[in-house]
Parts: sequence; structure tokens; C-alpha cells
Amino acid sequence: MSKELIRLAGISMAFDGEVVLNNMNLYINDSEFLTLLGPSGCGKTTTLRIIGGFVKPVAGDVLFDGVRINDVPPHKRQVNTVFQRYALFPHLDVYDNIAFGLRIAKLDEEEISRRVTEMLEVVGMRGFEERKVDNLSGGQMQRIAIARALVNRPKVLLLDEPLGALDMRLRKDMQNELKRIQQQMEITFVYVTHDQEEALTMSDTIVVMDKGEIQQIGKPTDIYNEPKNAFVADFIGESNILDGIMHEDKVVEFFGRRFACVDGGFQKDEPVDVVIRPEDVDIVKADSGHLCGTVTSVTFKGVHYDIIVDFHGFKWLIQTTDFHPVGANIGIRLNPEDIHIMRKSRYSGMFGDYSSYSAEYDEIGDAELAEELEEQEEEE
Repeated sequence: MSKELIRLAGISMAFDGEVVLNNMNLYINDSEFLTLLGPSGCGKTTTLRIIGGFVKPVAGDVLFDGVRINDVPPHKRQVNTVFQRYALFPHLDVYDNIAFGLRIAKLDEEEISRRVTEMLEVVGMRGFEERKVDNLSGGQMQRIAIARALVNRPKVLLLDEPLGALDMRLRKDMQNELKRIQQQMEITFVYVTHDQEEALTMSDTIVVMDKGEIQQIGKPTDIYNEPKNAFVADFIGESNILDGIMHEDKVVEFFGRRFACVDGGFQKDEPVDVVIRPEDVDIVKADSGHLCGTVTSVTFKGVHYDIIVDFHGFKWLIQTTDFHPVGANIGIRLNPEDIHIMRKSRYSGMFGDYSSYSAEYDEIGDAELAEELEEQEEEE
């Protein structure tokens, strides 16, 4: 049975009159890897800073091991933080960067040496003790920042988008490394990211946030397979989200046809949102499927094709290993377990139609934004 370590009870926060967190309630277990996931401005970093003591909430309590710590300053909390910009000391070598906090705590040099050596072993950086941090790669600097944060043996490590500055391959390596370190050290990790794949890869628990409120809490598989609303379904992976009517348990209607599903507990004829993941659609001959549509776009993704198919004026994204050219008429079959039903929410009707889908344009937009931010930093 997991033991609760941190509880946020009725936490609210506002900056300049704008609400950033709205009555947030969350508990975090000892030795848990919990990820706060959501778009920019959703309140995830503010939540992290409240746990760390860098920001004081305008309402609510922060409890650590059952004790209220709202007024406890950051350096007196059993918490350390790793930021995206590693904040290493450029004038110190690797050993002295890691040892810095221990010397502040006035430990003897023998104990410092033992702990620093232990942490270098944990992060796979033995032999780098005398290396200047300016001569390290981004991944190596990240490991040293983590070692420095862990050497004081905090009960909780807060990580604010720590892999954001790394390239994709290195980021994937560090995801596995962070999970290994967390399990080896048996320390609670609270991780902030807007990267869905990162959250799914590393977390024991994911907290999906939007507009200062928690939308869903659960294991990665539960968040992905059973999203609570259209926002979660769209933010975690790709989803086709349709309007439907739940006529009775395990029977839903959309596009004027009734389909068997596995969900129940809805009112008779209740309007619902229907979620169908792109990888769960079976393509068949046009005359032998549940629905028939026309391919309007094909994008090769390496392992599979992303194809956009027009069904009754609504564009679906389907992922398939078989090539289907633009203009082809195809049929699809849907298995009951691949049709997920969600209650209507304020997000209904906002997501799930791929009329304007373009993965390439999204990636170009991200690259251009990153370049703009770099230019701004250089000017400053």
C-alpha cells in the first residue's frame, strides 16, 4: 500500500487578478513518479513551484507527511528542483558542482566524497569528476544537475521540463535514465511536461491539466484508453471525436448508424462524445465495412501511413501500414472495444475533426517558434 507524501488541498493561485489554479486537490504518494501534463499556461509549473515553496498559494494548504508547510521556505523543505536550464556553476568542475550543497550543509569532506562518488555512479558519470561543465554535452549537464539535486537526499525531486533543451534521440535516452534513477533511489519525482509521449513513457501517474484545473488523474494506460473528456482524448495522442447518442448500455449511434460498444452507465438517449483512436480502425473493402469514405490525404510516417478519410463531411485520421492513395474509396470496421464513450463537456465539439490536419506544418511551426525564442534570448 502506497503512503501519501504530499497533499495539495483546495489550492488556488492568481497572478495580477488572473486565476492560474482553481481549487486544486491532489495527493502524491511516496516513491511515485507523477507527471503534471498540459499545454502552456495550464498551471503545471505553478503547481510545481508551490510544492517547492517558491510560490505561496492565495488559498488552500500544502501538506508534507501530514504537516502543513505553506510557510516553510524552500531551503527547509525536503524537496529539490531540477530546471530546464540546468543552473550549473560554470567556474566549478563536475565534482564541486555536485558537492556544493553538501559543503553548504557543512558535511565533512570524507562524507562529501562518498556521496558525490555514489551519485556519479547513479547517473553514469564516473570519471568526469574534474571535467569543467562547459565541456559537457547537454545530456551530461542534465545528469550532473540531477546528481546535484539528489546528493542531498531529498524526499522529493521536482523536475520542470528538464529534457526540453535536448534533441529527440538524447531526450528518449534520458527518459529511460530518469525512470531508472527514480526507481533505484526510491524518491518521489514530480515531473512537469507538455510532451504526451514523455508522460506516457515515464510516469506511474499522470495528472492532465488545462486552464488551472485537473481534467483527469490516472495511470498512463487508463489516461490513454479511457479519457474522461474531449480535451484529454485530444491532448493524449490522436483521436477521432464524434457526436453520438447512447441509446442504451453498450449501444451507441453516430453517423446515423448504431454500433456495439463496451461502455454503460449513461442515461437513455444521452448525447455523448465518441472517441476512436486512429490505430484502432480496421480498413476493409468499401462494400464490406461499417462506414465508407474517401481518402483525401496520405502522409508517410516511417512505420505507418497517416491517412485522412472523409466520412459524411467529417475527416478522420487513420493510421495503417498499408498504402491507400488519395481518392481511394475505403471501408472501415469498428470493434466494440475500440469505441470509447465520454460524457459531454465544455470541450465537446472542439476537437477530433482532421479537416486541417498537417503534421509537417505543426513541426515547422514548432521549429520556427524555437528559432524566434533563441533570437529573442540573444538580443536580451
